[in-house]
Amino acid sequence: MSPPRVVLDACVLFPSVLREILLNVAAAGGFTPLWSARILAEWQLAAARKSPEAAATAQAAIAALRPRWPEAEIPPAPEVESRLDLPDPADRHVLATAIAGGASLILTRNLRDFPARALAPEGLRARAPDDFLIDLWLADPAFVEPAVQTAQETTETASNRPQPLRPLLKRAGLPRLGKALD
Repeated sequence: MSPPRVVLDACVLFPSVLREILLNVAAAGGFTPLWSARILAEWQLAAARKSPEAAATAQAAIAALRPRWPEAEIPPAPEVESRLDLPDPADRHVLATAIAGGASLILTRNLRDFPARALAPEGLRARAPDDFLIDLWLADPAFVEPAVQTAQETTETASNRPQPLRPLLKRAGLPRLGKALD
């Protein structure tokens, strides 16, 4: 059985710890990541709001992402997007990416913007990253535990100080995973 195809919304690509965990899980075969150029641009814009350094880091990460997953970037689907109805019309492109990419799931922190009534007819669901990763961990810890460990080590190296796991994962928006792994 092939891994699920999952659209990563911009809000799960920034901050870096969450993104690193998700992409490490994907690299291990836990799921197939998908995004669009617009999702990547939203990530870079969110980073730019934080600081010029964060914007440069996002730009470099995006440049590294594209060759690592050359089939992950789904072309725009304006004909699909135009028929969609979501609470926030600015999120229709994310749903259109999921439909065009044959995804089964949208990974987002903005669940209220992707109601089940709008996604179910398309065969899609939206999930929070914490719930998604907990379920993957329960099904097969080998996908999640090394990804988390690598992200923790990377963060410790970058910050030049210890990064206790539970607080690190809580800051990354993964409190349940932090509690489960601690």
